[in-house]
Amino acid sequence: MSEVERWLSLEEISKHIGVSKDTIRSWIKKETIPFHKIGRQYKFRLSEVDAWVESGESADADKQNNAEE
Repeated sequence: MSEVERWLSLEEISKHIGVSKDTIRSWIKKETIPFHKIGRQYKFRLSEVDAWVESGESADADKQNNAEE
């Protein structure tokens, strides 16, 4: 039987990838980071976020972030 992957909070995912919570919120707003909205909270699957980072898409999110500031 396989183990079910635990959902991570915004704070946990920001610590995992080493960026601020504000950066994560910005990526959520632009819908660049993979997330799921559960009620009023945002939750993340570690496997989805790791795959997103490894794919290089996170670098594009930073470029979009910097271009708008």
